[in-house]
Amino acid sequence: MNDTSLEVESRFNEMMMKKSGQERLKMGFSMFNMARRQIVASVKMDKSDADSEDIRREIFLRFYGEEFSPDARAKILAKLTSS
Repeated sequence: MNDTSLEVESRFNEMMMKKSGQERLKMGFSMFNMARRQIVASVKMDKSDADSEDIRREIFLRFYGEEFSPDARAKILAKLTSS
């Protein structure tokens, strides 16, 4: 779904391209860290006794879970648990 007008999208892209590569990279890291914090908060809200393994699994599943076949996903989750 895209509800942004072409004019606004064009203006946004222009503003982003005026930023240095370093600024854009910092923005990306900041967005990733914020998303990670939201996942951690959500896991803790759903399961107050969540440990670090629970959180690692959920971070993986929410960011990357759909990118892997069920078999590959199970192997990765098993490895995350054994680490």
